[in-house]
Parts: sequence; C-alpha cells; structure tokens
Amino acid sequence: MSNDIRIKKGLDIKLNGEAEKTVEQAVVSNYCTIRPEDFHGVIPKLVAKEGTSVNAGGVLFYNKANEAVKFVSPVSGKVVEIVRGPKRRIDAIKIEASKPQTFEEFGKFDVDGATAESVKSHLLQAGCWPFVKQRPYDVIANPEKAPKAIFISGYASAPLAADLDFTLQGKEAELQAAVTALAKLTEGKVHVSVGKSSNSPLAGLSGVTLHKVSGPHPSGNVGTQINKIDPINKGEVVWTVNPQDLVIIGELLLTGKFNAERIVALVGSSVQKPRYFKTVVGSEVATMIYDKGVEQSGNDRIISGNVLSGKEIKADGALDYYSDTISVIPEGDDYDFFGWNKPVFNKVSTSRALTFSWLNPNKKYSLDTNTNGEHRAFVVTGNYEEVFPLDIFPMQILKACMYKDLDEMEALGMYEVAPEDFALTEFVCVSKQPHQKIIREGLDLMIKEIG
Repeated sequence: MSNDIRIKKGLDIKLNGEAEKTVEQAVVSNYCTIRPEDFHGVIPKLVAKEGTSVNAGGVLFYNKANEAVKFVSPVSGKVVEIVRGPKRRIDAIKIEASKPQTFEEFGKFDVDGATAESVKSHLLQAGCWPFVKQRPYDVIANPEKAPKAIFISGYASAPLAADLDFTLQGKEAELQAAVTALAKLTEGKVHVSVGKSSNSPLAGLSGVTLHKVSGPHPSGNVGTQINKIDPINKGEVVWTVNPQDLVIIGELLLTGKFNAERIVALVGSSVQKPRYFKTVVGSEVATMIYDKGVEQSGNDRIISGNVLSGKEIKADGALDYYSDTISVIPEGDDYDFFGWNKPVFNKVSTSRALTFSWLNPNKKYSLDTNTNGEHRAFVVTGNYEEVFPLDIFPMQILKACMYKDLDEMEALGMYEVAPEDFALTEFVCVSKQPHQKIIREGLDLMIKEIG
C-alpha cells in the first residue's frame, strides 16, 4: 500500500536533448579527480600524499572536524597531483588509474544480523558515509546523531534528469541490502518515493514506506517530499541518500568492495546523441563528451548535474561526487537587440507578458544560459509562490538570510530547506537574485552560530 503525494505548485521545464534509453561503457578514464568542495563544510586532512598508491576504496583524506568520516578513492592507482588553492587549501586530488583495477577488501557484511553500531562502523570504515546527507543544513550526516527518518527520492523531476527507473534496473539486491542496513540506523521510517506511474525497482523493496509522487518539478526533490511527509522541527534530523549511491552502499555490503560505478545521462540540446554512459565517480567528462561523435558544437556550457542546480565544469573537468547527469547547453553570451520589447516564442516563462510559452505547454525548448536581465533589487511579483510547493514563505526566508536574522530564519523553516529547493524560484526571478547561493550562505551561518 502506497501513499500518494500530489504536488500542484511548480514548473516543468521541457528541454530538447533527453537521453535515449541505451547504456554504453564510457572510455575508461586515465585519471580520476576528487574535489573536497563537493563535500560542503568538510575540511580535508590528507592521508594519501603525492606518489602514494591506493586501491579502490583506499582512504584519500578524512574530515578534520570528525575523523571517523573518511573519503576514499573510486579507483586504484597513484596519486599524481594534489591541487592547492589559497592558503594551501586542498582543491583536488588527482589519481592516475591503474589497469587492471584492484580493490580494498572490506568483507561481506551480514546485514540481517547486524546491529546499528556495526552498520555505522562498516559504512564509515569503507568510505560510504559521505553518501548519507542530512537535513538541516544539507551536509554529510553526523554519525553521532540518529535521524528521526530516512528519505530516498527515486523520482527525478528536474529538467533532463537521469531516469532513475532506467538506471536502477537490475539493482534490486543492492538496493534492498542498503535499505535494510540503513533502516537499522533510525527508529523512524525509511521513506521511499517513486513516480506515480513509474516502474521503479525501489517500489518492490521491503521494510520501507512507499510514496507515489505526481506533479511538476520540484515534486522529485527530496526536500519537497520531506515537507509533505514529515516536516523537520528544531532539534530534529533526517537523512537522505541518492538512489545510485544506495547501489554503491549495497554492493559494498554484498561483495565487500567499494565499487563507485555510476550510470550517467549525457543530455542537452548541444549533444548530438544524448544517451547513458557507465562510468566511475570522478572520471574525466571528456571520456563521454568527446567519445564516438558526441562532441558538442559551438560555444557551450558543460554542467555536472541538471541545468537548474548543477555546477559548471570545464571540458577537461571531472564528474562531481554526487551527480548522475552531465548537461551540455549553449552558452548565453549573445543578446537580442530590444529583446525585452518584442514577443517571445522560444523561451519559457511563468509570465504571460510578451512571452507565449503558455500557448504550447508541451513544446520542448533549446534554452541557453543567458539570464535575460541583470541583477537588481527584489521585485515583489508573486512568481516565487507559484513554483514553490513547500509550506514556507520563499521571499521572506531569502531576505532573512540576506540580513542574517537567525531567529527569523528559524521561524520561517530554514531547517527544512537546501539550495536546490530554490532553483526554480531563481529561474523565475525577475530580479536575477542568486537564490541558491543566498540559501547556502544562510545555512552556513546557522551551522556556525547554532551548530
């Protein structure tokens, strides 16, 4: 028996470049790069120095604030470069992959007979703990504080996001092992959400509370589901895990190996043949973008993640730790003369003033990165509320973050949100304010002042 969640507020942005349901093995990457910036708030303490040889699953660094949380290498090979920034900050760890690959052996784990402490210790030791994130603050979960519930969203509603029903096919055993183990870490429920009409492997798992979600984006965001199922109050913690990360955790438990394999969707209007690739966390994106005639043409932006909340990377960059999508769209560095003063038929907008996308709701667009306006003071339009389904006042919470009023941030529901929850309000913002950046800075302030 499932619970239905119907989201009414939101916006589906239909774009050209959806991935075809075929999977190819990406060219094996010669290098793998891990960036500590992917783990927000973590101060890395190096274990593997330049020249060190590591196995897949070997420790690269740990969190200086909590030494139990370890970060391991997705591949075996040699650490060839430690990229440093200002004040010797560690920006990246580059590993030259060996052939064939060798793995650290953590041993098969008896999930059914395990205790909560043994599960936690095993995940920490094997480097799988960074896959477990928490609300509030949208950071890696604190292993010393038990959550009231665990949330897993198996429904991706973001534009051109990887189809989780497709990428999880055949992974039922790994998913079940991971969910059974994680369920031991909470006295509450494990909430799993899937699309209402989907055929997800997650829907057949035992020991979970199943929810079927429908409605426009951001219905697939785990933050939206938390808000509708079991909102977070002050002093409470919930954990979240991405479905493909569940597969990595499950494989570790079943085989004893840390296999950071991931199926990635290469999408976007600038991609000649959008499709799925099997690769490894931290691999060079060039192994997918430039392989077999997939190269983009013209001046394009490459994004690790979806177009609303992903991170821009260079053509010689690497897939970030949590992404299962690479989006390639045109760079918006050209401008229409008097573009603000004439009817527009090729852009998406929630406003009907001079923009006629509402006349053809099923049309797909080839949008670029142009913001079509400049940064200015907040204008009260009511647009945010149309696309923001959480029971929170978006304008007020953004302003509270900007003037750093901690009491007001708490009262308005800051404990529930993450930057991705404000991706759509940023998209429709006529003031061109960086909503996700504002929320992230607000959360960082709360971590520092409240903890």
